[in-house]
Amino acid sequence: MWNRKFGRTADHRKAMLRNLATSVIIHGKVETTYAKAMDMRSVVDELITLGKKGDLSARRQAASFIRDVYADEKTQQTVLKKLFDEIAPKYADRKGGYTRVTKTGVRRGDAAPMAIIELI
Repeated sequence: MWNRKFGRTADHRKAMLRNLATSVIIHGKVETTYAKAMDMRSVVDELITLGKKGDLSARRQAASFIRDVYADEKTQQTVLKKLFDEIAPKYADRKGGYTRVTKTGVRRGDAAPMAIIELI
């Protein structure tokens, strides 16, 4: 298998990646461990590629993966709407590499390498 297991079951691992990808779309960046950031990079890039397609089937595929929460509570804009209407058009002329992973140091408790994953 190509991905890391993180000591979790497949369902737990998928839920973790879904939550982290949704957080990156909402906030623009997330600090997590380096290994999780490297695995999440491909997930976020695939979601943005679906957003660039913009058709109904791509919207349904993205909706089946990301969490349905509000990105902005005041306007009640959903994460899916933000992905397709704000984020994807920014990368219309870019062929890939929508995220950047930057190492930030080690976590104090267990010395795990930490990183920030952010949208470019």
